[in-house]
Amino acid sequence: MKTKVLTLLLLLVAMMVQAADYPYLTFETTDGAKTSVSVTSLSISIADGKLTVGGQTFDLSSLSKMYFSTASETTDISVVKNSQLVIDDDAEIYDLQGRKVSKDQMRHGIYVVKTKNGTFKVNMK
Repeated sequence: MKTKVLTLLLLLVAMMVQAADYPYLTFETTDGAKTSVSVTSLSISIADGKLTVGGQTFDLSSLSKMYFSTASETTDISVVKNSQLVIDDDAEIYDLQGRKVSKDQMRHGIYVVKTKNGTFKVNMK
């Protein structure tokens, strides 16, 4: 574990040296969500399997990649459990191919649901 953390820190320092023209450090998790953090006065810490960057905290096991970017790439899609989301008649539901589907057509798989309260990624099991 210490080797992984040291390698991650060395990689991050090497990336920072090359990232002078990139104002954001973007993190992508295994579920596809992206969060960008401004590199201005960036503080990074790693403890107990968690990476804290600025005000954001990530589980190291859920990070798939991180990179510097010229624009904020934070996604506005929230991940919720099926029981936490009420899909009303006004909701728009899309499969991962971008096709609009009805509530009755939802089977096993991942869907993007747009409601008046926000946009959510739903994993139907």
